[in-house]
Amino acid sequence: MSGTGDQLFALQRRERIMDEVREHGSVSVSDIAPKLGVSELTIRRDINALASQGLVTRVHGGATLRSSIEPGISPGLAGYDPAVTKYTIGLVVPSLDYYWPPIVNGVRAQAAQLRARVLLRASTYDVRDNRRHVLALLNSPGMHGLIVAPDTAGDEGLEMLRWLDSLPVPVVLAERRVRPAAAAHRLESVVTDHVTGAAQAVRHLHAAGHERIGLLTQSQNPTGRYVRKGWLATLRLLGLPTDVATMDDIHFDASGGERAMNEALRLCRATGTTAVIVLSDPQALALEQHSLDRGIRVPHDLAIVAYDDEVARFGDPAITAVRPPKHYVGREAVNLLIARLEAGEGRPTHRVKLMPELHVRDSSLPTTISQGEADATPRTDEDVTA
Repeated sequence: MSGTGDQLFALQRRERIMDEVREHGSVSVSDIAPKLGVSELTIRRDINALASQGLVTRVHGGATLRSSIEPGISPGLAGYDPAVTKYTIGLVVPSLDYYWPPIVNGVRAQAAQLRARVLLRASTYDVRDNRRHVLALLNSPGMHGLIVAPDTAGDEGLEMLRWLDSLPVPVVLAERRVRPAAAAHRLESVVTDHVTGAAQAVRHLHAAGHERIGLLTQSQNPTGRYVRKGWLATLRLLGLPTDVATMDDIHFDASGGERAMNEALRLCRATGTTAVIVLSDPQALALEQHSLDRGIRVPHDLAIVAYDDEVARFGDPAITAVRPPKHYVGREAVNLLIARLEAGEGRPTHRVKLMPELHVRDSSLPTTISQGEADATPRTDEDVTA
């Protein structure tokens, strides 16, 4: 009898784990174990059992929805049951590395809830490559709509937007805006409001006592222009100086990283900049480490806020960061696409902005706070959402 009961409890746990994976796209062993009141070892065994049934993919520290790009799985058929699947959605993202995996997980989690399967294609930031992958998806049987994230800059980007608008299936842009010059009236989009995200960072640093707040970005990062816009507008709104340290093309990599970081710190000294916003996290981490190696204390001599919040928490001190709601960008893109499929052309075109969050950590705490007071600052896990 006890064996039957144990088996029942195991099934219940695994159902809860699957609910979590479908809802969020992934599950963490350390998060779900206390919720279910069992050990992490038990959860790992449950995940192993689910993975052996082809329901999830084991990853370090947890599990994710099974991917259509795993070896041995036909494209798009992971978890596909034609008896319950209502829609087929094509998804083209420029990378499966930094930034995009949470968006992909959000798409897949919401699609599973709305009885849709997802055909995933990993492209690049090249417009011609984007078009090739979109065409391949359009040629897939039963394709109902697309979620894409093409490069929209320049003349090629403008033409890409017009072409996407002319396709025979509805298209939703993820983290890409529809440029007015494209006159693409059918295209829908869901983006993070990066202008507001940058404004949050400036206001936080100003409240922490900083008057001279710089900005380090990457010119080729599509987010950069919006971060710069929000940063500059907020400086002006608060009456803060704009003759501060700025760089538009930071590349703190192995080839030119030392030179770039030295230049960033030189600009900070020359302009009296005491705080910087850095796009993105790896660059913020590199700047922090470079500063500390040269005796520049963080945050006492230089406060740092990162933009993206992928790895900022691993800094020492942990780096304050603006966190785009990437998972929800993916979920909302699916919602927009399926709403259009079900309502038809009579539904107004939707272009949605989602708010990012500022997660405050030690790299930007006011230097007037004593260490004891800083230690007493309330946190949830490693940070505070502000």
